[in-house]
This record gives sequence, C-alpha cells and structure tokens, in this order.
Amino acid sequence: MKTIKNKMLALVALLAIATGSALAAPVVGNEPATSQDQLMKKVRHELVTLPYYGVWDNLAYKVEGNTVTLYGQVVRPTTRTDAGRRVAKLNGVERVVNNIEVLPLSSFDDALRVRTYRALVRAGGLYRYMMGVNPSIHIIVNRGQVSLEGVVSNKGDSQLAYITARGVSGAFAVVNNLRLDGEAAEAY
Repeated sequence: MKTIKNKMLALVALLAIATGSALAAPVVGNEPATSQDQLMKKVRHELVTLPYYGVWDNLAYKVEGNTVTLYGQVVRPTTRTDAGRRVAKLNGVERVVNNIEVLPLSSFDDALRVRTYRALVRAGGLYRYMMGVNPSIHIIVNRGQVSLEGVVSNKGDSQLAYITARGVSGAFAVVNNLRLDGEAAEAY
C-alpha cells in the first residue's frame, strides 16, 4: 500500500512540475507563427520545389510582414498559379501579390533558349551551373531578348556567360543579371 501511495505522490509531483513549466513557457498562439527569416526560407523552398520550375524560369519574392510579393518570369501559366497557391498556404502568410509574368508563346524564343543553353553548357566550365534540379543560371528569353539570371561563383564566370550568350545567333539583346555567390538577393 505504501508503494502505491509513493508512486501516486511521485506522479502528482511530476504533473505539478510539468504543468508549472508549461505555464512558464511563452504562449506560442499570441506570437507570429514564424519569424521573417523562417518565412523567407519557407517561401524559397516552396518556389524552388515547384514541379515545372526550371532553367527557363526566374522567380523572386519579397516578404513584408504577412504579405509576400512574387516576381519573375515563367514559361508556363501553371507555374505562376502553383507558386501563388503554395505560398498562400504557408503559415504566417495572409496575402500574396502575384506579379509573376508568363512569357508569350514563341517558337523563335524557344529555339533561342535552347541555343543559349547549349552554348553556355559548352563554354569552359559553365556546365556546372546548369546541373541539378535547380540550376544556378536561369535563361529568360522574351521576344528575342535574353536575360541571364541567377548566381555564379566569380566575376569571370559571369563575364564568360555574358560573352557566350551574346555570341548566340538570333538574340536581339543580352542582359547579364548574374550575381556573385554570397551577394544578398531574394531571387534565385
């Protein structure tokens, strides 16, 4: 009988300690669901894991409080809608402003994308930026105008990519928006 009484007393003591520490812990419900940095990481994760997000698309975002603004250019309209839907479902997001542009259908632009991609892959050492599910360099072609977006390791690779893209036949203009690794930016 004394053993049962001691066990019950120990159980009550454990419950009292657990209840006291739970009451002393900060209330999560009144705090923001996620911090700004955590929300930015979640938004980025949702965007880069979109099923049809690839080398021909460029997505960027800005987080201001509970509002996320999406920017960029995509080839497929479904990528635009999927991006907005996924980000809207995140904890801490109350409003999504979807400013993603869907690039016009054009066989000329499609051919220019492929030629630019092939030229970059063949240029000394740039192939490493095109590998993997989410390549470091994104090629945006809009009505014959090529934009290089993304991140490279050094200034030499950025210049090589720009010079190579300028040498592709059919490009009316080439804009080099490549950033160096470590530079702060919201696009990828």
